[in-house]
Amino acid sequence: MSLLSNHLINWHKQSGRKNLPWQVKTNPYKVWISEIMLQQTQVKTVIPYFLKFVERYPNINSLANSDEDEVLSYWSGLGYYSRGRNLLKSAKILKKDFNSVMPDTSEELQLLPGIGKSTAGAILSLGFGIKAPILDGNAKRVLVRYYNINDPVDLTSTVNQLWEIAENNLPENECDVYTQAIMDVGALICKRSNPLCSKCPLIETCVSKKENKHNLLPIRSPKKEKPVKKLYWLILQNEEGEILLENKKNKGVWEGLWTFLGFKEEDSRREYIEQLNENYTVIMKDKRIKHSFTHYKLDIDLQHIRMHGKIQNLDNNKVWFNNNDNMKVGLPSPVAKELERIKKNDSNSFLQKI
Repeated sequence: MSLLSNHLINWHKQSGRKNLPWQVKTNPYKVWISEIMLQQTQVKTVIPYFLKFVERYPNINSLANSDEDEVLSYWSGLGYYSRGRNLLKSAKILKKDFNSVMPDTSEELQLLPGIGKSTAGAILSLGFGIKAPILDGNAKRVLVRYYNINDPVDLTSTVNQLWEIAENNLPENECDVYTQAIMDVGALICKRSNPLCSKCPLIETCVSKKENKHNLLPIRSPKKEKPVKKLYWLILQNEEGEILLENKKNKGVWEGLWTFLGFKEEDSRREYIEQLNENYTVIMKDKRIKHSFTHYKLDIDLQHIRMHGKIQNLDNNKVWFNNNDNMKVGLPSPVAKELERIKKNDSNSFLQKI
């Protein structure tokens, strides 16, 4: 056992996290769901989503028998929606090809959509107790600082070096404790900024701390400015208060989610409104919403009108939704926020009329 793994295991037994929802009566399924949710998302954000998700989908079969709309409804607001779609795809594969049992090899796990080498390692070590390395963001940061690696961590050569280090530090026993420990130290102590080095179990042997470089690492290649994409939304509401939403069937970050009517050009939105052949009242116009994704920023121009009538002949991907109902569909975060605002305003207007 390496000095690093020994210190981490001993620390975790005294100070590590042991009561997170996916650690209680844990199993490979719970670990899988939690690890997918935790990708690029903090623990405190994930916890309520995880609890609701596993209550509705307690096992592989229940998830495999669901559909995309419902699964994404439990994912609304969590972001990176391809993760939810991949969970459903993987569950169907597991039911069909693995008799609804999680495989216990890295090679088989990585055949499932959304599972890479690090996620597979976490499932094996935390779910099965099998010796397997991980290299999530937290583990990567701990290893980079501990070994004082000064090359950018997004370079392939650096990643390969870190994988070799991660594998060399694996203990023969208690691999599950070690895996959770390196995650916990990265999340709670070896933070991105202002690391709590005085509380770190690795302080005595951490090279970057000795050289006073711990606040400078990890190093990343210079970021490119994200491009900005324009989008023109139309909130179409009828006299009954229903709102017209369309399903994003096309590939993209919001694939399978329900959004307001979207247009790439302002003229296209105006032409759509003119073709309605209905009297309408403008509720709101020129509202701007900014939303950021991994690779680009979205600049949304929002207009809200109330029709004095109702479109009857709709395309298959458009549906009138009652905003007062609990929508069992996936909604992007900015759509969910606007719907909540509209619900609140409509409720206030109703009370004023009484």
